Amino acid sequence: MRYLPLTDPDRTAMLEVIGASSIDALFADVPEAARLTGPIEGLPVHAGEAAVERHMARLAARNLSAAEAPFFLGAGAYRHHIPASVDHLIQRGEFLTAYTPYQPEIAQGTLQMLFEFQTQVARLFGCDVANASMYDGSTAAWEAVVMARRITKRSRVLLADGLHPHYVSTMATMARFTGDAIVYAPPKLAASCDEDALVVRIDEDTSCVVVQYPDILGRLPDLEAIAEAAHQSGALLIAVVTEPVSLGAIRSPGELGADVVVGEGQALGVGLQFGGPYLGLFATREKFVRQMPGRLTGETVDAEGKRSFVLTLSTREQHIRRERATSNICTNSGLCALAFSVHLTLLGEKGLRALAAENHRLACLAADRLGKVPGVELVNTSFFNEFALRLNGDARKAVRALADRGLLAGVSLGRLYPDQPELGGGLLVAVTETADEEDIDSLAAGLEDVLA
Repeated sequence: MRYLPLTDPDRTAMLEVIGASSIDALFADVPEAARLTGPIEGLPVHAGEAAVERHMARLAARNLSAAEAPFFLGAGAYRHHIPASVDHLIQRGEFLTAYTPYQPEIAQGTLQMLFEFQTQVARLFGCDVANASMYDGSTAAWEAVVMARRITKRSRVLLADGLHPHYVSTMATMARFTGDAIVYAPPKLAASCDEDALVVRIDEDTSCVVVQYPDILGRLPDLEAIAEAAHQSGALLIAVVTEPVSLGAIRSPGELGADVVVGEGQALGVGLQFGGPYLGLFATREKFVRQMPGRLTGETVDAEGKRSFVLTLSTREQHIRRERATSNICTNSGLCALAFSVHLTLLGEKGLRALAAENHRLACLAADRLGKVPGVELVNTSFFNEFALRLNGDARKAVRALADRGLLAGVSLGRLYPDQPELGGGLLVAVTETADEEDIDSLAAGLEDVLA
């Protein structure tokens, strides 16, 4: 028996209140070509549970998973080895205490973890304070833009060309509702960033400059020069870090002058997970703390003088401040933040530096080897663990051909920038500690074959 609590008069009354003529009118923004007019072709109307499990297992077996092949994908989502102890520790009862830690007396494990997580993110990013996490890197970046508008009272947002196109798309979507002017142009497949071209576009109406570090092509922009120019015009510098492992090898954005540092924490503890859930990281200078979205966990003492943890600041809560809230985000990615914190704790500072060094070593080996393949040109002059290649053909076709051979070769720029034909030969290759020299040789041999 189906449970349908609403009657036809109920629906009619609701439609009248919102001014819609019918339920179909609610889907007016969905293109007609994308709407279903009947059952999905090829799917049975019904099937038994065992039959569905067998069918789904057969479909899953057609996938080539990250663990089954040489893996060189990156572009904002990275495969690193996650110790088995991470999954074991995040399931301990000390952390499985409360979904949302509004009651500190029963959520000390969760609150202490968030306190440690904030400390780790702040130190990693070179900032004074970090929040208890956000949904993912792209929405954290947008929240930083909104924060910059509140601080500067300006609404012109200047995006560096090396910012991940998915982050750009998120900002363009959200700016439709806020009126912020997004200034952006796609990157050129060049060896280094053009900081001068970015700096000359900063003006007195600019609220912030958003720069990815390392950028989408693996290059390392000069954050110090950009920060100085932004500050001279009264704008903020927002740095975006999509690969937190890189900060084990390069200077932190906060140290280089960034006012706000945001990023994606997926690379540590979280895993690829078919695209989510991921982990948004957010840190800033202490003077901006009351403009920062999200919640903050703080340390205090209880009535008996014992160390304890509480939610210290929740400037964003719309149920408290309503329209004056800094953000409408109501929660944080608590489980992913826990996994990130556990993994980073297991590594420690020395371990993170060693992991970063190994990533860079393997990436240098790959860049040297692949750059010698006929029809392949190494674009970058500097990088961490990801770099761009220029192929003598369509990189998308090469990626597909290599996938058919059991090689996950990288991310084609044509996939990320479908409207930029001049980037069609670009291929992003990410090399982490999960690849070895044999994998690199296999990729080089595969490229030689498909480009011949």
